[in-house]
Amino acid sequence: MPAHVHLTHEYAHSADAVWAVAIDPAAYLEVMKGIMTFEGMSLDPLEQGKQIDVTFRLLGKLPPQPYHMMLEVLDHENRTFTSREWGGAVKLWQHKLRVERTETGARLIDDVTIDAGLLTPIYGAFARFMYRRRHPIRLKLLNEKKMETA
Repeated sequence: MPAHVHLTHEYAHSADAVWAVAIDPAAYLEVMKGIMTFEGMSLDPLEQGKQIDVTFRLLGKLPPQPYHMMLEVLDHENRTFTSREWGGAVKLWQHKLRVERTETGARLIDDVTIDAGLLTPIYGAFARFMYRRRHPIRLKLLNEKKMETA
């Protein structure tokens, strides 16, 4: 049975600024520091239909594993994307991300479905940890960008 993870995070920044950081490959590497390291990750802008093939190391120390990410939907107008990912024990990691405007800034919503066989509960718990941990780092990146443009 797949695990489902749903998280929302609020930002006192514009929806466009949050979206820009959410889809920036360099920002992705920054928010993943300490969780995973990647080899073969391109810093080119994301493109719908593009498959990204990398090797990752959990915590930067465990044995390298191949991992694949297919960006199925990338909708800048509605600030949403859907990726289908797989590799290692993960049969499916489907990530739907959207950024909405709010009265005080923006809300980023992560909806993730994970199938890793018998390891699914562990990967579900890991996903909750990982997506929560990204929030303060993303907030720091947004604040730094705001300072750069002020």
